[in-house]
Order: sequence, then structure tokens, then C-alpha cells
Amino acid sequence: MEKEILTFVGLFLLLGLGLAFAEGKGSRSSGDDGKLQKATFAGGCFWCMEPPFDKLDGVVSTTSGYTGGKEENPTYVAVTSGNTGHAEAIQVLFNPEKVSYEELLEAFWQNIDPTQKDGQFVDRGRQYRTAIFYHNDDQKRLALASKSGIEKSGRFRGSIVTEIVPAGPFYKAEEYHQDYYKKNPFRYKQYRMGSGRDQFLDGTWNRSK
Repeated sequence: MEKEILTFVGLFLLLGLGLAFAEGKGSRSSGDDGKLQKATFAGGCFWCMEPPFDKLDGVVSTTSGYTGGKEENPTYVAVTSGNTGHAEAIQVLFNPEKVSYEELLEAFWQNIDPTQKDGQFVDRGRQYRTAIFYHNDDQKRLALASKSGIEKSGRFRGSIVTEIVPAGPFYKAEEYHQDYYKKNPFRYKQYRMGSGRDQFLDGTWNRSK
């Protein structure tokens, strides 16, 4: 009788574990992870491009990194030399059911000077160019439409030179660059104010940061 009870308990435990595993798999496959999409933008110094996207509901994460060049696994020193072809950029992981790609594009345009070629504000060189790196045809279509809208808006005096190009390999920047505005708030604010970015954005969009 004791053996039968132990056997029954063992089978019950195995059945319970099996159901738990099945439920676990089900919850993972039906979770938000499967819905998440990527968006990649270059807007000059990547320190300054993380905060506006982090504020958006539906953005899961922002990662500073390098893209647009041919050199594999570039370092910050190599990229800032201007010889790698890469631009400082951010990659945004977002839930399209909570925030649309159009909203991300709006945040992008409102945080750059799209008329500056090969640089942004105090930072000069191709490594600081502005660009939208699209991940699929739908993103390309929306990016082109948004650029056309900016051109027709008359908000900017110069030509819109922001590039719209296919996304390629994205290399995560060194850890000390990630969330720099949170890790070094004083130095970040000093740099941002001194760069001229805020003054330009405030005047262009009639806002204060």
C-alpha cells in the first residue's frame, strides 16, 4: 500500500511539473517579447538621444551604439576618429501596440537639427550625422513620408539632409555610454547645455527642457 501511495505521489508531481512547464512555455510565447520591434536612429551624440525615447510609454529599452560603417566591433575611440564610417546611434526596442513607429519618428525629428550635414551642434564629422536606419519596408515608407512632411512644414530654413538607409549591423557601445544621462547627470547636463542642442530645439519647437 505504501509503495502504491508513493507511486501515485510521484506521478502527481511529474504531472504537475509537466503542466507548469507547458504553462511557462505558453506564457513566454504569448508575452510581449514576440511583439517587440527595433528602430535605429542616429542623431549626433548618442547620450542626448536616449532620454527622449526612454520617456515614451511602450519603449522597452534604448541602447547606444555604432552603425552605418564597415568596421566590425568598433570602439568609441575608433568611431570618433571618423575613419570607421560608423555613426553614433541608438537602437530602440519598442512595443508597437503601445507606441507607433510614427511616434518614434516624431521624437527623432524633434531632437535633432536635420539641416546639419556631417555633424550635430558642437560635434562635427560623419560619425555625428543624422540618419534613420529602417529595418523593413514599412519603416522605410513611414520614414520617407515623415521626412517629406518635415520638408513641407517650412519649420527649417535649410535643406533636410538626414539620411534614410537600410539598417545594418549594430554594435553596442561601451557600457559607460549606456544611460549616461542617468549615471552622470551633472556632466550630461553640462555637455548638453554647452553643445547648443537645447537652445536650438527650444527655439525651433517653442519648448523648454
